[in-house]
Amino acid sequence: MADKKVEAITSMEEDFAQWYTDTVVKADLTGYTSVKGFMVLKPAGYAIWELIQKQLDERFKATGVENVYLPMLIPEGLLQKEKDHVEGFAPEVAWVTHGGLNELQEKLCVRPTSETLFCDFYQKDITSYRDLPKVYNQWCSVVRWEKETRPFLRSREFLWQEGHTAHATEEEAQERTIQMLNVYADFCEEVLAIPVVKGQKTEKEKFAGAVATYTIEALMHDGKALQSGTSHNFGDGFAKAFGVQFTDKDNQLKYVHQTSWGVTTRLIGAIIMVHGDDNGLKLPPRVAPVQVMIVPIQQKKEGVLEKAEELCERLSAISRVKVDATDKSPGFKFAECEMRGVPLRVEIGPRDIENNQCVVVRRDTGEKMTVSIDELENKVVELLETIQKDMLETARAHRDSHTYTAVTWDEFKDTIENRPGFIKAMWCGETECEENIKAETGASTRCMPFEQESLSDVCVCCGKPAKKMVYFGRAY
Repeated sequence: MADKKVEAITSMEEDFAQWYTDTVVKADLTGYTSVKGFMVLKPAGYAIWELIQKQLDERFKATGVENVYLPMLIPEGLLQKEKDHVEGFAPEVAWVTHGGLNELQEKLCVRPTSETLFCDFYQKDITSYRDLPKVYNQWCSVVRWEKETRPFLRSREFLWQEGHTAHATEEEAQERTIQMLNVYADFCEEVLAIPVVKGQKTEKEKFAGAVATYTIEALMHDGKALQSGTSHNFGDGFAKAFGVQFTDKDNQLKYVHQTSWGVTTRLIGAIIMVHGDDNGLKLPPRVAPVQVMIVPIQQKKEGVLEKAEELCERLSAISRVKVDATDKSPGFKFAECEMRGVPLRVEIGPRDIENNQCVVVRRDTGEKMTVSIDELENKVVELLETIQKDMLETARAHRDSHTYTAVTWDEFKDTIENRPGFIKAMWCGETECEENIKAETGASTRCMPFEQESLSDVCVCCGKPAKKMVYFGRAY
């Protein structure tokens, strides 16, 4: 590649973690700040989040979700009301102790998540079965004081959405929990081109205070798992702790059943690590802020820039398109285009104009083709769809070829050491065994998939009778 902008990118094979950091920085997605673990989302990074937010929000609203906004500060006393919940989050909480120059009578926690706030709100807002269900969501940021931070994957403040719903019955709550998990799974596959495994978290891995936690798990290029979205059924535990009751049709006072579900800017990290290569980002068209970049060749020659602008105007009706009219060399522009993950590049120069054609280049495969200018709109629509589908299939093929089965303990240990990826194995259901597996191999239970298989009759680790087939893996 001429004028190689990406020479400072470490190759994936050499050091995947460094490749990731280099890509984030070189693609200009984030910037560092004066407070460790707090990042600036630059225009290129925030634009991806906006597209995620817009398309997810549409899917939420199609299921009856309404958006609200609750405060970011939680009184300490409110946080203490649900014992398991507060214990789960205590190590990561940031506290506000002063208002101006005055010490506060009660410390305020900067929300790490908003279950307690929603419960407090619902306790005042719900009195009758006629008030139910409440199907609310908020788009906001949360703060968790992580020890180790990495852009998108683990930052101390991150953007997310958190859905919080209240229902009259256990069945309705469970139905909503699974419904939202399916919304996430479909979104990841259809929009982000990331295939996921759906399943339930073990007792050890579930959300603090939940009855059950369900997850979508994705496999990154380096064979590590990434939890990409979770949906929790809270039962009536939070309702009892916060006194969220309603009078039912039979005039009996009952507790509501609640759910909570969320995804975060961590999804951007998933996009980078599932699709990227040694030239940088590779964005699926549906979340690419710029889907088509037009690069004028010999742009100072008469008519070239004008033609590029004309093509831009035509393509703007069907895509997110820009012209790179900077004074950088074409080679540098090509490299920058690749680095930023733009799905399609259109090159137009004097000779192309003469021949009523342009050169179109796919970011995902590098394939170049000559296209008649008259046919450009049709070709761009067709290619963007093809790229979207092909990227999902490529990611699925990678995941499937890096998903292994282990029946014996020796097989499990050998696989986790030598073949990074998901490992399907049988498990006895005991937390102690789960902890032993993690202590010895670094692999955690990712989920008990909905699609169960019987690989053997006994647990891969302890040899006791098996209860579940589990996906294991080392994870981010």
